[in-house]
Amino acid sequence: MRIVLDTNVLVSGLLSPFGPPGDIVRLITTGTVRVCYDARILGEYRQVLLRPAFSFSQVQVESVLAQLEADGDLVTAHPLSEGLPDPDDEVFLAVALASQAHCLVTGNIRHYPASRRQGVRVVSPRNFLELYRKIAMSDNL
Repeated sequence: MRIVLDTNVLVSGLLSPFGPPGDIVRLITTGTVRVCYDARILGEYRQVLLRPAFSFSQVQVESVLAQLEADGDLVTAHPLSEGLPDPDDEVFLAVALASQAHCLVTGNIRHYPASRRQGVRVVSPRNFLELYRKIAMSDNL
C-alpha cells in the first residue's frame, strides 16, 4: 500500500510510538506501507524534525529520512490546478495525485477541503489504520 504522509503524522509517530501515528510509522519502517514523496516533502520533514522543540539529533533525522527514501517512492509531481487554503499543504496533495497513492494521511483533514482533493482520499491516522486493516483482512481471505 502506498501513502503520502503529512509531516504532522510523522512527527507525532516519532514522538509517541503508541497510538495511530506511531502504528503508521511502524508500518512504514517495517516496509509494510510505502511512503510516496518528493524533494519538497523530504525537505519539510527534515526542517520540522530538526526543530529544537523536538530534540531529535541530526543523526536520528537523517536515519529516518534515509529509510523513507530507500523504502519509499520518489515522485515527480506537478502543481495543482486549484490551490489549498494553506499553500504549504499543496505538495502533499500533488504527490498523492502524481503517485496515485491509496491515500494522504494527515492530522489536519480540514486543510484539504473535499471540493479541492481532486479524487484523493484524505484520511486521519485512525481512519487510515481502519482502512489498512480492512484491506489486509480481505487479502488474507
